Amino acid sequence: MTQANAPASPPRSTLVVTAHAGDFVWRAGGAIALAASRGEKVTIACLTFGERGESAKAWREGRKLDEIKAIRRDEAERAAATLGAEVRFFDAGDYPLVATAELTDRLVAVYRDTQPDVVLTHPTEDPYNGDHPAANRMALEARVLAQAIGYPGEGEIIGAPPVFYFEPHQPEMSGFRPEVLLDITEVWETKRKAMECLGAQQHLWDYYTDLAVRRGVQLKRNAGPNLGLAHKTMAEAYMRPYPQIAKELA
Repeated sequence: MTQANAPASPPRSTLVVTAHAGDFVWRAGGAIALAASRGEKVTIACLTFGERGESAKAWREGRKLDEIKAIRRDEAERAAATLGAEVRFFDAGDYPLVATAELTDRLVAVYRDTQPDVVLTHPTEDPYNGDHPAANRMALEARVLAQAIGYPGEGEIIGAPPVFYFEPHQPEMSGFRPEVLLDITEVWETKRKAMECLGAQQHLWDYYTDLAVRRGVQLKRNAGPNLGLAHKTMAEAYMRPYPQIAKELA
């Protein structure tokens, strides 16, 4: 029996570690919006603005580096707000994104501050963009270090939150298998609005809409007799690098 004056449990926390300003929207916008819609806390650790490698439109328009960073920051802030998340920018520089002890230490601090129940990040492989595997390595290393009581830094140590890899742009070339299919139908319009905040990469709007449709078809195909799925189900795909913990198989 719960005591009337017992303190309320803190809301669940999701941490998203992303290489560039747009990655969290394309790959995990649905998961972020779902968590936020349930009143959960979602924090996005955005390591770079994608100013050099993922802002071709702005460069062709003759924009300068600082101006491009400002554009991408504004886009990411508006997208995160649309999804219901907080975004923290590291401004570590892209193409290439280089892991440093200082950068890892800052990421450990975010882990300990947010105490995540779940972590979303890039998979280990992407032959088309080395920044994505670099972000993965830092996300996993910081997760381990944040658990170590002897690692210096402020904040309480964390547990061992499950990690989900979101889908890369070229899944077939990146060793990605859709092990988890997440139904994002109820928040699809929110994700689409967040995508439309990213004017620097407008060419990806339809691509990731089509991908959500295809993953939705796969979700329905694997749902068996599960009732209540929308006629047009939208979904995102994820992989799990660590074992799932369960008391029963379902």
